Amino acid sequence: MRGDMSCVIEISDVWKRFRMKRERPGFKEFIVNLSKFIKSNPDSYFWALKGVSFKVKKGECLGIIGKNGAGKSTLLSLILGNVYPTRGRINVSEKITPLLELGAGFHPDLTGRENILINGVLLGLTKDEVLERMEEIIAFSEIMEFIDMPVRTYSNGMYLRLAFSVAIHTNPSLFLIDEILAVGDESFQKKSKSALVNLINGGVTTIFVSHQMSAIKEICQRVIWLDSGEIRAEGEPDKVVVEYLKYSGK
Repeated sequence: MRGDMSCVIEISDVWKRFRMKRERPGFKEFIVNLSKFIKSNPDSYFWALKGVSFKVKKGECLGIIGKNGAGKSTLLSLILGNVYPTRGRINVSEKITPLLELGAGFHPDLTGRENILINGVLLGLTKDEVLERMEEIIAFSEIMEFIDMPVRTYSNGMYLRLAFSVAIHTNPSLFLIDEILAVGDESFQKKSKSALVNLINGGVTTIFVSHQMSAIKEICQRVIWLDSGEIRAEGEPDKVVVEYLKYSGK
């Protein structure tokens, strides 16, 4: 049970390790290095997260920053329930709308309109709710003239714009976002950021993972800096970002 009822996400001393299997050696390598292979453990492990603990309150936007390999994607996978912690506990009290792989539920041979219906239902809306929002979703995506063409004919930008538009029109209560604000041209990026800020201001709890420090400072109320699977710093966005950039030499 969660101790703090205002928390939507509670991460308690979470550790996650993955097995790293080395390639099977060739016969010559095995003979030459026989003593080493006898002594060595055939399986080694990599700790992606080490004792991570934090809470996310309802309506809060938490930013997660760190270099590639810091453990950010592992953390999102754990929150989503795609993988489980080796040790520790994760409690999530709201239905998650992930903006991680935009358009993951899209079918290339169906039209944009048909994919809106399917993806909207997959993200938790009823068929009638999707139909009610259909024109608004299409208008936001800015691909009106292509909406009844198969998605496989879309450019990557069109595909992502449509997927983003569907996601933000599904009344999310908990958003997980991983580097998706670079969708479309500069004008659409500004519109996407504005729509996201409006959702957050409206009380949508959000975890935002990004390498865009300007977006982190603009959107987030609190930031966690992950470094080699551990929390290196946590606090106000400006302070944590400055510390991270100084450490990274940027």
